[in-house]
Amino acid sequence: MHSVRKHGRRKPQYYAMPLTKGKTAFVTGVNGISGHAIVEHLIREPETEWSQIIISSRRPLATHWIDPRVVFVAIDLLDPTENIKQSLSTLVENVTHAFFTSYVHTANFDTLREKNIPLFANFIDALDELCPRLERVCLQTGGKNYGVHLGPVKYPLVEDGPRYTDKNNFYFHQEDYMFDVQKKRKSWDYNIIRPNGIFGFTPHGSGMSEVLSLAIYFLVCRELQEPARFCGNEFLWTNVDNKSSAWGLAHMSVWAVTQVQCKNEAFNYVNGDVFVWKNLWADLAGYFEADAPEPKFMNAAGVSDKLTNEFDILEWSKDKRPVWERVVAKYGGKVEAWDWTSWDSVMWAMGRSWPTIASMSKARRFGWTRYDDSHDNYFQTIRSLENADILPKITKR
Repeated sequence: MHSVRKHGRRKPQYYAMPLTKGKTAFVTGVNGISGHAIVEHLIREPETEWSQIIISSRRPLATHWIDPRVVFVAIDLLDPTENIKQSLSTLVENVTHAFFTSYVHTANFDTLREKNIPLFANFIDALDELCPRLERVCLQTGGKNYGVHLGPVKYPLVEDGPRYTDKNNFYFHQEDYMFDVQKKRKSWDYNIIRPNGIFGFTPHGSGMSEVLSLAIYFLVCRELQEPARFCGNEFLWTNVDNKSSAWGLAHMSVWAVTQVQCKNEAFNYVNGDVFVWKNLWADLAGYFEADAPEPKFMNAAGVSDKLTNEFDILEWSKDKRPVWERVVAKYGGKVEAWDWTSWDSVMWAMGRSWPTIASMSKARRFGWTRYDDSHDNYFQTIRSLENADILPKITKR
Protein backbone atom coordinates (compact mmCIF):
# COMPACT_ATOMS: atom_id res chain seq x y z
CA MET A 1 0.00 0.00 0.00
CA HIS A 2 1.42 3.36 -1.04
CA SER A 3 1.10 6.47 1.10
CA VAL A 4 1.73 10.20 0.74
CA ARG A 5 2.92 12.77 3.23
CA LYS A 6 0.73 15.63 4.31
CA HIS A 7 1.98 17.98 7.00
CA GLY A 8 4.59 15.43 7.99
CA ARG A 9 2.13 12.55 8.47
CA ARG A 10 1.39 9.57 6.27
CA LYS A 11 -2.09 9.46 4.79
CA PRO A 12 -3.15 5.92 3.84
CA GLN A 13 -4.71 5.26 0.48
CA TYR A 14 -7.06 2.27 0.14
CA TYR A 15 -7.79 0.39 -3.02
CA ALA A 16 -10.95 -1.62 -3.67
CA MET A 17 -10.27 -5.34 -3.80
CA PRO A 18 -11.65 -6.96 -6.96
CA LEU A 19 -14.01 -9.89 -6.53
CA THR A 20 -12.41 -13.28 -7.05
CA LYS A 21 -13.72 -15.01 -10.15
CA GLY A 22 -16.14 -17.40 -8.53
CA LYS A 23 -19.87 -17.81 -8.85
CA THR A 24 -22.42 -15.40 -7.38
CA ALA A 25 -25.38 -16.80 -5.46
CA PHE A 26 -28.76 -15.23 -4.80
CA VAL A 27 -30.80 -16.86 -2.01
CA THR A 28 -34.37 -15.84 -1.12
CA GLY A 29 -36.24 -16.60 2.10
CA VAL A 30 -33.09 -16.66 4.24
CA ASN A 31 -34.99 -16.36 7.53
CA GLY A 32 -36.62 -19.71 6.80
CA ILE A 33 -35.18 -23.14 7.53
CA SER A 34 -34.08 -23.95 3.97
CA GLY A 35 -32.79 -20.52 3.00
CA HIS A 36 -30.83 -20.17 6.24
CA ALA A 37 -29.21 -23.56 5.69
CA ILE A 38 -28.20 -22.71 2.11
CA VAL A 39 -26.46 -19.52 3.26
CA GLU A 40 -24.69 -21.46 6.01
CA HIS A 41 -23.50 -23.97 3.41
CA LEU A 42 -22.31 -21.32 0.95
CA ILE A 43 -20.24 -19.35 3.47
CA ARG A 44 -18.31 -22.53 4.26
CA GLU A 45 -17.18 -22.76 0.66
CA PRO A 46 -14.11 -20.80 -0.55
CA GLU A 47 -14.24 -17.46 -2.36
CA THR A 48 -12.85 -19.16 -5.43
CA GLU A 49 -16.15 -21.06 -5.59
CA TRP A 50 -18.54 -18.30 -4.51
CA SER A 51 -17.41 -14.69 -4.90
CA GLN A 52 -20.56 -13.12 -3.53
CA ILE A 53 -23.69 -14.31 -1.73
CA ILE A 54 -26.70 -12.02 -2.13
CA ILE A 55 -29.52 -12.84 0.26
CA SER A 56 -33.05 -11.58 0.71
CA SER A 57 -36.05 -11.86 2.98
CA ARG A 58 -39.23 -9.92 3.60
CA ARG A 59 -38.37 -9.54 7.30
CA PRO A 60 -35.18 -8.04 8.75
CA LEU A 61 -32.36 -10.52 9.28
CA ALA A 62 -32.42 -12.42 12.54
CA THR A 63 -28.88 -13.69 11.93
CA HIS A 64 -26.16 -11.32 10.75
CA TRP A 65 -23.60 -13.29 8.80
CA ILE A 66 -20.15 -11.75 9.17
CA ASP A 67 -18.79 -13.24 5.95
CA PRO A 68 -17.90 -10.17 3.80
CA ARG A 69 -19.29 -11.85 0.69
CA VAL A 70 -22.84 -11.66 2.08
CA VAL A 71 -25.04 -8.78 0.91
CA PHE A 72 -28.58 -8.51 2.31
CA VAL A 73 -31.51 -6.82 0.60
CA ALA A 74 -34.99 -6.66 2.12
CA ILE A 75 -37.56 -7.61 -0.52
CA ASP A 76 -41.20 -8.60 -0.41
CA LEU A 77 -41.66 -10.74 -3.50
CA LEU A 78 -45.38 -9.98 -3.42
CA ASP A 79 -44.70 -6.31 -4.12
CA PRO A 80 -45.24 -5.02 -7.68
CA THR A 81 -42.60 -6.45 -9.99
CA GLU A 82 -41.21 -3.02 -10.89
CA ASN A 83 -40.54 -2.29 -7.21
CA ILE A 84 -38.72 -5.60 -6.85
CA LYS A 85 -36.61 -4.92 -9.93
CA GLN A 86 -35.74 -1.46 -8.67
CA SER A 87 -34.53 -2.92 -5.33
CA LEU A 88 -32.40 -5.54 -7.07
CA SER A 89 -31.17 -3.71 -10.14
CA THR A 90 -27.76 -2.66 -8.80
CA LEU A 91 -27.09 -5.89 -6.90
CA VAL A 92 -27.77 -8.93 -9.05
CA GLU A 93 -26.09 -8.31 -12.40
CA ASN A 94 -23.37 -10.84 -11.56
CA VAL A 95 -25.70 -13.54 -10.19
CA THR A 96 -24.99 -16.94 -11.71
CA HIS A 97 -27.00 -19.26 -9.42
CA ALA A 98 -30.31 -18.44 -7.74
CA PHE A 99 -31.98 -20.41 -4.94
CA PHE A 100 -35.69 -19.83 -4.33
CA THR A 101 -36.86 -20.97 -0.88
CA SER A 102 -39.52 -18.33 -0.16
CA TYR A 103 -42.90 -19.63 0.99
CA VAL A 104 -46.10 -18.18 2.44
CA HIS A 105 -47.77 -20.71 4.74
CA THR A 106 -51.42 -21.20 5.45
CA ALA A 107 -53.14 -24.18 7.06
CA ASN A 108 -55.67 -24.23 4.20
CA PHE A 109 -54.09 -26.16 1.32
CA ASP A 110 -56.61 -24.71 -1.15
CA THR A 111 -55.41 -21.13 -0.59
CA LEU A 112 -51.65 -21.72 -0.73
CA ARG A 113 -51.69 -20.87 -4.43
CA GLU A 114 -53.00 -17.33 -3.90
CA LYS A 115 -49.66 -15.96 -2.70
CA ASN A 116 -47.13 -18.63 -3.59
CA ILE A 117 -47.77 -18.49 -7.35
CA PRO A 118 -47.12 -14.74 -7.74
CA LEU A 119 -44.29 -14.98 -5.19
CA PHE A 120 -42.27 -17.18 -7.54
CA ALA A 121 -43.43 -15.52 -10.77
CA ASN A 122 -42.17 -12.15 -9.55
CA PHE A 123 -38.85 -13.72 -8.58
CA ILE A 124 -38.34 -15.35 -11.99
CA ASP A 125 -39.36 -12.24 -13.91
CA ALA A 126 -36.88 -10.09 -12.00
CA LEU A 127 -34.03 -12.57 -12.35
CA ASP A 128 -34.61 -13.20 -16.03
CA GLU A 129 -34.43 -9.49 -16.79
CA LEU A 130 -31.69 -8.38 -14.40
CA CYS A 131 -29.18 -11.27 -14.40
CA PRO A 132 -27.39 -11.61 -17.75
CA ARG A 133 -24.90 -14.12 -16.29
CA LEU A 134 -27.59 -16.40 -14.83
CA GLU A 135 -26.73 -20.08 -15.29
CA ARG A 136 -29.05 -22.03 -13.00
CA VAL A 137 -32.24 -21.50 -10.98
CA CYS A 138 -33.03 -23.82 -8.06
CA LEU A 139 -36.72 -24.05 -7.12
CA GLN A 140 -37.52 -25.83 -3.84
CA THR A 141 -40.92 -27.50 -3.72
CA GLY A 142 -41.79 -30.57 -1.64
CA GLY A 143 -43.97 -33.59 -0.99
CA LYS A 144 -47.16 -31.77 -1.97
CA ASN A 145 -45.89 -32.20 -5.53
CA TYR A 146 -47.01 -35.84 -5.16
CA GLY A 147 -50.28 -35.13 -3.37
CA VAL A 148 -49.14 -36.39 0.03
CA HIS A 149 -51.19 -33.63 1.69
CA LEU A 150 -54.44 -35.04 0.28
CA GLY A 151 -54.27 -38.70 1.30
CA PRO A 152 -52.63 -42.02 0.38
CA VAL A 153 -50.31 -41.91 -2.62
CA LYS A 154 -48.32 -44.41 -4.62
CA TYR A 155 -44.95 -44.76 -2.94
CA PRO A 156 -42.03 -44.58 -2.90
CA LEU A 157 -42.41 -41.13 -4.40
CA VAL A 158 -40.46 -40.87 -7.66
CA GLU A 159 -39.62 -37.75 -9.63
CA ASP A 160 -40.55 -38.78 -13.15
CA GLY A 161 -44.10 -40.04 -12.70
CA PRO A 162 -47.11 -38.17 -14.10
CA ARG A 163 -48.64 -35.31 -12.13
CA TYR A 164 -51.88 -35.98 -10.30
CA THR A 165 -54.85 -33.75 -11.09
CA ASP A 166 -55.07 -30.74 -8.76
CA LYS A 167 -55.66 -27.21 -10.06
CA ASN A 168 -54.83 -25.83 -6.61
CA ASN A 169 -51.30 -27.26 -6.44
CA PHE A 170 -49.14 -24.15 -6.62
CA TYR A 171 -45.98 -26.19 -7.20
CA PHE A 172 -47.23 -27.12 -10.68
CA HIS A 173 -47.91 -23.47 -11.48
CA GLN A 174 -44.46 -22.47 -10.26
CA GLU A 175 -42.77 -25.16 -12.35
CA ASP A 176 -44.76 -24.36 -15.49
CA TYR A 177 -44.07 -20.64 -15.21
CA MET A 178 -40.34 -21.35 -14.85
CA PHE A 179 -40.42 -23.71 -17.87
CA ASP A 180 -42.16 -21.07 -20.01
CA VAL A 181 -39.72 -18.28 -19.14
CA GLN A 182 -36.72 -20.57 -19.65
CA LYS A 183 -37.93 -21.66 -23.10
CA LYS A 184 -38.28 -18.04 -24.20
CA ARG A 185 -34.78 -17.09 -23.08
CA LYS A 186 -32.82 -20.33 -23.53
CA SER A 187 -29.95 -18.81 -21.55
CA TRP A 188 -30.21 -20.58 -18.15
CA ASP A 189 -31.13 -23.98 -16.74
CA TYR A 190 -32.98 -25.11 -13.62
CA ASN A 191 -33.20 -27.64 -10.83
CA ILE A 192 -36.20 -28.59 -8.71
CA ILE A 193 -35.51 -30.03 -5.25
CA ARG A 194 -38.36 -31.79 -3.42
CA PRO A 195 -37.83 -32.45 0.30
CA ASN A 196 -40.23 -34.08 2.71
CA GLY A 197 -40.68 -32.63 6.22
CA ILE A 198 -37.55 -30.63 7.04
CA PHE A 199 -35.52 -30.75 10.26
CA GLY A 200 -33.40 -27.66 10.71
CA PHE A 201 -32.57 -24.45 12.52
CA THR A 202 -34.01 -21.04 11.87
CA PRO A 203 -33.55 -17.97 14.10
CA HIS A 204 -37.12 -16.88 13.30
CA GLY A 205 -40.43 -18.66 13.22
CA SER A 206 -41.33 -20.87 10.29
CA GLY A 207 -44.65 -21.94 8.83
CA MET A 208 -43.75 -25.55 9.56
CA SER A 209 -41.44 -25.64 12.59
CA GLU A 210 -42.04 -29.16 13.84
CA VAL A 211 -38.90 -29.57 15.94
CA LEU A 212 -39.32 -26.26 17.79
CA SER A 213 -43.01 -26.94 18.38
CA LEU A 214 -42.47 -30.41 19.80
CA ALA A 215 -39.53 -29.28 21.95
CA ILE A 216 -41.71 -26.59 23.51
CA TYR A 217 -44.49 -29.15 23.94
CA PHE A 218 -42.21 -31.49 25.91
CA LEU A 219 -40.84 -28.64 28.02
CA VAL A 220 -44.32 -27.40 28.92
CA CYS A 221 -45.47 -30.93 29.77
CA ARG A 222 -42.39 -31.30 31.96
CA GLU A 223 -43.20 -28.04 33.75
CA LEU A 224 -46.82 -29.08 34.30
CA GLN A 225 -45.77 -32.61 35.28
CA GLU A 226 -48.31 -33.98 32.83
CA PRO A 227 -47.74 -36.75 30.29
CA ALA A 228 -46.52 -35.78 26.83
CA ARG A 229 -49.18 -37.55 24.79
CA PHE A 230 -48.41 -38.53 21.22
CA CYS A 231 -50.49 -36.28 18.99
CA GLY A 232 -50.77 -38.69 16.07
CA ASN A 233 -52.22 -42.12 15.52
CA GLU A 234 -51.25 -45.76 15.70
CA PHE A 235 -50.28 -45.96 12.03
CA LEU A 236 -47.65 -43.24 12.35
CA TRP A 237 -46.58 -44.51 15.77
CA THR A 238 -45.60 -47.95 14.49
CA ASN A 239 -44.70 -47.46 10.80
CA VAL A 240 -41.56 -46.03 9.25
CA ASP A 241 -41.29 -42.38 8.25
CA ASN A 242 -38.64 -40.31 6.50
CA LYS A 243 -37.54 -36.69 6.73
CA SER A 244 -35.15 -34.16 5.20
CA SER A 245 -32.19 -32.60 6.99
CA ALA A 246 -31.90 -28.87 6.26
CA TRP A 247 -28.11 -29.27 6.17
CA GLY A 248 -28.34 -32.07 3.60
CA LEU A 249 -31.01 -30.20 1.65
CA ALA A 250 -28.73 -27.18 1.38
CA HIS A 251 -25.85 -29.40 0.29
CA MET A 252 -27.98 -31.06 -2.41
CA SER A 253 -29.28 -27.72 -3.69
CA VAL A 254 -25.74 -26.36 -4.16
CA TRP A 255 -24.51 -29.69 -5.53
CA ALA A 256 -27.29 -29.98 -8.10
CA VAL A 257 -26.91 -26.47 -9.54
CA THR A 258 -23.17 -26.93 -10.01
CA GLN A 259 -23.29 -30.33 -11.75
CA VAL A 260 -23.50 -30.33 -15.54
CA GLN A 261 -25.29 -33.68 -15.61
CA CYS A 262 -28.02 -32.36 -13.29
CA LYS A 263 -29.25 -29.43 -15.35
CA ASN A 264 -33.00 -29.31 -15.95
CA GLU A 265 -33.65 -32.17 -13.53
CA ALA A 266 -35.88 -32.56 -10.48
CA PHE A 267 -34.63 -34.49 -7.44
CA ASN A 268 -36.26 -35.73 -4.26
CA TYR A 269 -34.32 -35.02 -1.11
CA VAL A 270 -34.68 -37.13 2.00
CA ASN A 271 -31.97 -38.29 4.35
CA GLY A 272 -31.68 -41.79 2.98
CA ASP A 273 -32.86 -43.56 6.14
CA VAL A 274 -36.17 -44.21 7.89
CA PHE A 275 -37.19 -43.94 11.54
CA VAL A 276 -40.13 -44.96 13.74
CA TRP A 277 -41.97 -42.33 15.77
CA LYS A 278 -42.48 -44.72 18.66
CA ASN A 279 -38.72 -44.78 19.23
CA LEU A 280 -38.07 -41.09 18.53
CA TRP A 281 -40.90 -39.98 20.85
CA ALA A 282 -39.43 -41.98 23.73
CA ASP A 283 -35.98 -40.48 23.11
CA LEU A 284 -37.40 -36.95 23.02
CA ALA A 285 -39.15 -37.58 26.32
CA GLY A 286 -35.88 -38.83 27.78
CA TYR A 287 -33.97 -35.79 26.52
CA PHE A 288 -36.41 -33.36 28.11
CA GLU A 289 -37.09 -35.56 31.15
CA ALA A 290 -40.79 -35.63 30.42
CA ASP A 291 -43.21 -38.47 31.04
CA ALA A 292 -44.42 -40.10 27.81
CA PRO A 293 -46.45 -43.25 28.49
CA GLU A 294 -47.27 -45.73 25.73
CA PRO A 295 -50.39 -44.43 23.94
CA LYS A 296 -53.66 -46.35 24.07
CA PHE A 297 -55.04 -45.86 20.60
CA MET A 298 -58.77 -45.91 19.94
CA ASN A 299 -58.60 -46.25 16.16
CA ALA A 300 -57.19 -48.98 13.95
CA ALA A 301 -53.65 -48.74 12.63
CA GLY A 302 -54.49 -49.25 8.96
CA VAL A 303 -54.03 -46.85 6.06
CA SER A 304 -56.75 -44.22 5.86
CA ASP A 305 -57.48 -41.24 3.64
CA LYS A 306 -58.39 -39.05 6.62
CA LEU A 307 -56.34 -37.35 9.31
CA THR A 308 -56.62 -39.10 12.66
CA ASN A 309 -55.23 -37.21 15.64
CA GLU A 310 -56.08 -39.01 18.85
CA PHE A 311 -54.82 -36.04 20.83
CA ASP A 312 -55.48 -32.47 19.70
CA ILE A 313 -52.23 -30.60 20.34
CA LEU A 314 -53.63 -27.45 18.71
CA GLU A 315 -56.45 -27.30 21.25
CA TRP A 316 -53.99 -28.18 24.05
CA SER A 317 -51.77 -25.21 23.09
CA LYS A 318 -54.42 -22.50 23.37
CA ASP A 319 -53.91 -21.72 27.07
CA LYS A 320 -50.27 -22.81 27.49
CA ARG A 321 -48.33 -19.66 26.63
CA PRO A 322 -48.22 -18.55 30.33
CA VAL A 323 -46.64 -21.90 31.18
CA TRP A 324 -44.01 -21.38 28.49
CA GLU A 325 -43.29 -17.94 29.94
CA ARG A 326 -42.75 -19.64 33.29
CA VAL A 327 -40.32 -22.12 31.73
CA VAL A 328 -38.35 -19.26 30.14
CA ALA A 329 -38.27 -17.30 33.42
CA LYS A 330 -36.81 -20.34 35.19
CA TYR A 331 -34.41 -21.73 32.63
CA GLY A 332 -33.91 -19.26 29.79
CA GLY A 333 -34.92 -19.24 26.14
CA LYS A 334 -37.08 -16.79 24.22
CA VAL A 335 -40.67 -16.03 25.19
CA GLU A 336 -41.41 -15.13 21.56
CA ALA A 337 -40.47 -18.66 20.48
CA TRP A 338 -44.02 -19.57 21.46
CA ASP A 339 -45.22 -17.41 18.57
CA TRP A 340 -42.97 -19.33 16.19
CA THR A 341 -44.65 -22.68 16.82
CA SER A 342 -46.84 -24.29 14.16
CA TRP A 343 -49.36 -26.52 15.93
CA ASP A 344 -51.55 -26.78 12.82
CA SER A 345 -48.63 -28.17 10.84
CA VAL A 346 -47.81 -30.64 13.62
CA MET A 347 -51.42 -31.81 13.65
CA TRP A 348 -51.22 -32.62 9.93
CA ALA A 349 -47.77 -34.21 10.07
CA MET A 350 -48.77 -36.48 12.96
CA GLY A 351 -52.36 -37.10 11.91
CA ARG A 352 -51.85 -38.67 8.50
CA SER A 353 -52.39 -42.41 8.21
CA TRP A 354 -50.47 -43.02 5.02
CA PRO A 355 -46.79 -43.36 4.02
CA THR A 356 -44.86 -40.53 2.36
CA ILE A 357 -41.62 -42.40 1.68
CA ALA A 358 -39.58 -40.79 -1.10
CA SER A 359 -37.08 -42.55 -3.33
CA MET A 360 -33.53 -41.25 -3.64
CA SER A 361 -32.64 -43.57 -6.51
CA LYS A 362 -32.60 -40.88 -9.18
CA ALA A 363 -30.24 -38.63 -7.20
CA ARG A 364 -27.96 -41.61 -6.55
CA ARG A 365 -27.81 -42.33 -10.28
CA PHE A 366 -26.71 -38.73 -10.89
CA GLY A 367 -23.90 -38.98 -8.32
CA TRP A 368 -25.42 -37.94 -4.97
CA THR A 369 -23.78 -39.91 -2.12
CA ARG A 370 -24.66 -38.17 1.13
CA TYR A 371 -26.71 -39.82 3.88
CA ASP A 372 -28.02 -38.22 7.08
CA ASP A 373 -29.35 -39.83 10.25
CA SER A 374 -32.87 -38.51 10.93
CA HIS A 375 -32.75 -39.35 14.63
CA ASP A 376 -29.49 -37.42 15.02
CA ASN A 377 -30.87 -34.53 12.93
CA TYR A 378 -33.73 -34.06 15.36
CA PHE A 379 -31.41 -33.65 18.33
CA GLN A 380 -28.88 -31.60 16.37
CA THR A 381 -31.69 -29.16 15.60
CA ILE A 382 -32.70 -29.02 19.27
CA ARG A 383 -29.13 -28.31 20.32
CA SER A 384 -28.86 -25.57 17.68
CA LEU A 385 -31.99 -23.94 19.09
CA GLU A 386 -30.49 -24.21 22.58
CA ASN A 387 -27.21 -22.67 21.45
CA ALA A 388 -29.13 -19.74 19.96
CA ASP A 389 -30.94 -19.26 23.32
CA ILE A 390 -34.29 -19.91 21.64
CA LEU A 391 -34.80 -23.02 23.76
CA PRO A 392 -33.51 -23.27 27.33
CA LYS A 393 -30.80 -25.73 28.28
CA ILE A 394 -32.56 -27.62 31.04
CA THR A 395 -30.39 -28.84 33.90
CA LYS A 396 -31.07 -32.52 34.31
CA ARG A 397 -32.82 -33.48 37.51
